[in-house]
Amino acid sequence: MEPVFAAAGCFLLYFVVYRFYARHLGARIFQLDPTKSTPAHDMNDGVDYVPCRRAILFGHHYASIAGLAPMLGPAIAVIWGWLPGMLWVVLGTLFIGAVHDFGALVVSMRHKGLSVGKVAEDLIGRRAKSIFLLIILFLICLVMGVFVRTIAGLFTAAFYPESVFPTFFLMGVAMIIGWRVYKHSAHIGKATAIGFALMMISIWVGLQIARPDLTADSWILILLGYALAASILPVWLLLQPRDYLNSLLLYLGLGTAYLGFFLLMPDFSAPAVSANPEGAPPIFPFVFIVIACGAVSGFHGLVSSGTTSKQIDKETDAVFVGYGGMVGESLLGLLAVLACTAGFRSIEAWSAHYSSWDAASGLSEKMRAFIEGAALFITKLGLPMDLAQAFIALVAVSFALTSLDSGTRLLRYNIGEIANSIGIPQLGGRYVASIIAVALIGFFAFYQIDGQPAGLALWGLFGSTNQVLGALTLLTISIYLRQRGRNYWYTAVPMAFMMVMTVTAMLLDLKKYTSGGQVLLTFVALSIFLLSLWLVVEAILRFRKDTVTLGSTMAEGD
Repeated sequence: MEPVFAAAGCFLLYFVVYRFYARHLGARIFQLDPTKSTPAHDMNDGVDYVPCRRAILFGHHYASIAGLAPMLGPAIAVIWGWLPGMLWVVLGTLFIGAVHDFGALVVSMRHKGLSVGKVAEDLIGRRAKSIFLLIILFLICLVMGVFVRTIAGLFTAAFYPESVFPTFFLMGVAMIIGWRVYKHSAHIGKATAIGFALMMISIWVGLQIARPDLTADSWILILLGYALAASILPVWLLLQPRDYLNSLLLYLGLGTAYLGFFLLMPDFSAPAVSANPEGAPPIFPFVFIVIACGAVSGFHGLVSSGTTSKQIDKETDAVFVGYGGMVGESLLGLLAVLACTAGFRSIEAWSAHYSSWDAASGLSEKMRAFIEGAALFITKLGLPMDLAQAFIALVAVSFALTSLDSGTRLLRYNIGEIANSIGIPQLGGRYVASIIAVALIGFFAFYQIDGQPAGLALWGLFGSTNQVLGALTLLTISIYLRQRGRNYWYTAVPMAFMMVMTVTAMLLDLKKYTSGGQVLLTFVALSIFLLSLWLVVEAILRFRKDTVTLGSTMAEGD
């Protein structure tokens, strides 16, 4: 019964904070104006800038940010017990992560839909943009490489090959819907109903037909080919309809899993707190870093400022899409905490799986804990275990692929901005930049440490880089608010907290990489650390300059 009461308390917090705090931010702090034109209308090009209905855009945004990370991070972090992960997933989202996503969306929307790096140039200075672009380049390459490696593992015969058919079938259905709706004005409701029904049928078909038996490396190459196509195609043909259908899939997955959870009323198989698991890093600050996208994510700021800000129809939609989308992701993170602590059949089973930091052999293995736990909840609704596992596996894979196609497109934008900055615009074209993006993602997908896929090592590095980018994005938003005479403490306080936690984690990681002789990881971590400090210095200098300017203006007014 204990997990049921804990989850119910979290739901109540989501409702109250969104109802009052999020709306206060939109109306009072960012002063959203429903009559003001957005970049989707002002710069409509039919490819990247395309006005989108609020519900559909929410689906795209939600699906793009809700990749593997909100499932994978908590699935690792529960080794410290269920309570730390649950508290951070909920409170971190409501007062930091959702504020970050919403703020990045609004600031980008008011800067012609430009990326957070380009916005930083306008607000802080040219060097700030260069630093942002370098950090963003590394972050997207790294996280997409990890996602590709993990998805490829889930597709192999040892895990969930039954998810292959419905995954690729969904791509075809989404493109047909996108073509029919955008080019032939088909009714979106009928198209959605037909597409969703076909998607459900494809899960059953995937269990009946012969399952492909390819190696993880082969799947990586196939997935990289998909990422290339998704980056090049217009958003209305694949990105919008696929994300929209995927969001419906996630709504169904979340709804059935939570319903089964409340009917099952399980007990926690994990302790509330386990401060010193064998081989694990310190719980503070690493519980914040490992959970990553489940509570706060710099990657989300890239989605908000990279694709979502180019499609938003009205300014006031930003609260629902930006803040609400992060609350939706937190629901997924909370489910992961519950599935990986109350979804085990016994305390002994949980203890065996989480007996040490290295007990679960890889990221795909850690995803198994989430998939089997959530599937156990769904079986309470009468669904057979094999079908429930196939359904949850499809949810996990589909959202990882959604992040992959959005991430590759964001990386293409980033490469284009870097190419223009260094005076080689030829590298920034849609096709060339997409090829470069996929090649960089492929490097991290195949990268190994000591002959083994570098899953956990790269995940830790992703967490630190991701969180520091989130802190830097909050810093940029704070400067935006301050320059306009708004109350910037709503973003400055979360920024300071995230910066302290992340810098502490990065210093501890640097010590570990150096002592372990891991030269590449040491170099990359040190580079990100120094670039982050440099950007903070640039922001402080701009902050002081704004203070002097503001003081002079007030004196002249007197």
